[in-house]
Amino acid sequence: MASTVTLLRKTATIRMSDVAAVASPATTMKSLLMEGGNGGGGGGNVAKRCCERKCELVGYDALPAFLQHNEFILHYYRSEWPLKEALLSAFALHNETINVWTHLIGFFVFLALTVCAATMVPMETSVPHSVTSTGLANCTGKGNHRVLMTSYSTSGAAVAMQALIRRNVSIYVEPELTAAVVLSSSGEHGPVERWPFYTYLCGTMFCLLMSSGCHLLACHSEHASYVLLRLDYAGITGLIVTSFYPLVYYTFLCDPFSRTLYLGSITVFGAAAVAVSLLPVFEAPELRWARAALFVCMGASGLVPIVHKMLVFGARPEAVVTTGYEVAMGVFYLAGVVVYATRVPERWMPGRFDLVGHSHQLFHALVIAGAYAHYHAGLVYLSWRDMDKC
Repeated sequence: MASTVTLLRKTATIRMSDVAAVASPATTMKSLLMEGGNGGGGGGNVAKRCCERKCELVGYDALPAFLQHNEFILHYYRSEWPLKEALLSAFALHNETINVWTHLIGFFVFLALTVCAATMVPMETSVPHSVTSTGLANCTGKGNHRVLMTSYSTSGAAVAMQALIRRNVSIYVEPELTAAVVLSSSGEHGPVERWPFYTYLCGTMFCLLMSSGCHLLACHSEHASYVLLRLDYAGITGLIVTSFYPLVYYTFLCDPFSRTLYLGSITVFGAAAVAVSLLPVFEAPELRWARAALFVCMGASGLVPIVHKMLVFGARPEAVVTTGYEVAMGVFYLAGVVVYATRVPERWMPGRFDLVGHSHQLFHALVIAGAYAHYHAGLVYLSWRDMDKC
């Protein structure tokens, strides 16, 4: 009897082993199919790898080729992260964090400046020589400024005051204010057109937003990197091209031929630069100097209308002040390009500036400084041409 029970137990054990053996290949096949389904696309593999590693930061040597742009930054890279994690990484620390936020904050600063500038158009324009303006906004936040030129900028006000005093135009000064309410005889025709100034502001904001988005999301995939880099190059080109618009339009307001020639030339130049940037070879790390040279040549072409301006209007304080701002802008941009192309200071101490202080962060700060200098030049142009049209 006991032997019979033992035999039955052995038989049951053997049958259970057979079932497990039969089930094991099926289970294994199912597992493989599930892995195959999850890994059928690159995004699934990326998500799986990122999940397993908790989206860890990697070193330069672990990067795919399309993310290897600067061999002197050694650590804290994001590599092929899912889109959601890449977006959320804006609030994490890595070697692109400051690049993302410098231009994202810059975008919102210029958005505020655009809204501020939009409130500076005088609401009363057809009044005698001595007036009190009550419909002007003030970008400095000092309240109760009922002054026409103060709302443009301090430098714009000073330049306009000097111009009008030189012309013996009457000025009314309120006792409680330090500035004057000024209106020339041309003011009765309304303020000059604002579209060149706002085009420049839009070009600046587009450049800053595309740059921030590129630094944030280019780590997602090779295709995302390709598209975002092209938008970044287009943004840089847009900033350079639209920087010409206030300079050329307001300087040569009474010279349609020169105005059309300069605006048309830089616009065509910009379109050609965007077309060249679409070539895949354009983003190669070894062509860093070629990219820098292209953008420098575009910016340097602005010397032609500036020299023309000084030859024609060199005696006017408005021309001198705007040229000063434009020289400052050029110095900031040129310094940024040199830092970008030479990759200093990280070239001198690889790995030391991975998170803070590397060349691209300095490049971003210099771009914002240059754009802000040109914003002030635009304010002077507006104050000049609002008072002195053709």
